[in-house]
Amino acid sequence: MTYRTFLPVALLATFLFNACSNAENKVPDPKIRTINDDKTDSLLLVYNPAKGDKWIADFVQNLHKKSGFNGNMLVAKDGKILYEKAIGWADYLHRDSLKINSEFELASVTKTFTGVAIMQLVEKGKIKLTDDVKKYYPNFPYDGITVKLLLTHRSGMMNYVYFTDGIWKDKKKPMSNQDVMNLIAEHKPNRYAAPDTRFHYNNSNFMVLAAIIEKATGKTYAEYMMENVFKPAGMKHTHVYSTTVYPKIPVDVVGHDRTWRYSVVQNFLDGPVGDKGIYSTIHDLVLYDNALKKGRLLKKASLDSAYTGHNKAVNGHFNYGYGWRMFDGDNGRKVVYHTGWWHGFRHIYVRDLNKNIVIIFLGNLTNGSLLHLDDLYKHLGVPVIRKGAYTGSGSMPGSDED
Repeated sequence: MTYRTFLPVALLATFLFNACSNAENKVPDPKIRTINDDKTDSLLLVYNPAKGDKWIADFVQNLHKKSGFNGNMLVAKDGKILYEKAIGWADYLHRDSLKINSEFELASVTKTFTGVAIMQLVEKGKIKLTDDVKKYYPNFPYDGITVKLLLTHRSGMMNYVYFTDGIWKDKKKPMSNQDVMNLIAEHKPNRYAAPDTRFHYNNSNFMVLAAIIEKATGKTYAEYMMENVFKPAGMKHTHVYSTTVYPKIPVDVVGHDRTWRYSVVQNFLDGPVGDKGIYSTIHDLVLYDNALKKGRLLKKASLDSAYTGHNKAVNGHFNYGYGWRMFDGDNGRKVVYHTGWWHGFRHIYVRDLNKNIVIIFLGNLTNGSLLHLDDLYKHLGVPVIRKGAYTGSGSMPGSDED
């Protein structure tokens, strides 16, 4: 073989070798799902009632009878459902019963998703935690409010839910996030506090974050969440529903007041999203937990930041990260969770990261039933997720647990 012949052959062999090596070493994108992903995820949702945890079954029945819990619940450990139950009415007026796959308005559990979306965009370099809101909305009337302060409820903003009530004249017309941003720019409502001086749990923070997501991506919040969170996590029964798009939200579960006297009707405040507005099922929340643990949605460094308390701990254990409440225990014990309370819905979503336990209660009757979960936590060996349990004072609905 001559030199002229040998050189092209050698170059071609080198090219083919490098191409094969790169193909072998290439790490698949975790956000792109495969058929095997669906098969694996389906195993997480398998439940045999005959093998359900009898203690939990009795506890839930007692919670329903004595404390009035009405909703869907699930407990899973190490990727196996220990017990699940749909108990009570989806719509009391029409006597429609709840089903295990009923979609609930997640209320403030939505904030965990908004936090995930923001951290995804931080990873992509489209948003910085140090970005000022004015970067995206130049007419925003407050200085010094960053993405990080919004995520950690340290912005000092007023709550738009109360601020807009006396300003939005046509109560039959829903507001959008952009509408609220325009109202804030126009009326410049007084803040609760200066930025980064205190923790003040506030729906405005995550409504603004959703508005920033839309500006940074050029997509609606609903489109971004579907493409980058719900689909990659395999959540086929999870949606963003806003009354700006849906005059009647297309789900069968209705929120009720504590005495069943009336169902809570959606209104103009069901237009803004990000602080609320995501609808989902107990099974999809299991898949969400799994996707986060498997790194399908965020890198470990981003999750570590999200699960780090960025405020002064309450009762030595409770804190708030980037869209997550948390319980920090001894020896690195970490439980992340969020509660929700909105228009007749009352929830708690708990993820014990050390013991790989997921606890989900989605309720559509606003009463104090979810304050009576202490024995369940103890049965599972999970810290009691109720701030008053560590002071004896008790947590009441409507404190900052919404």
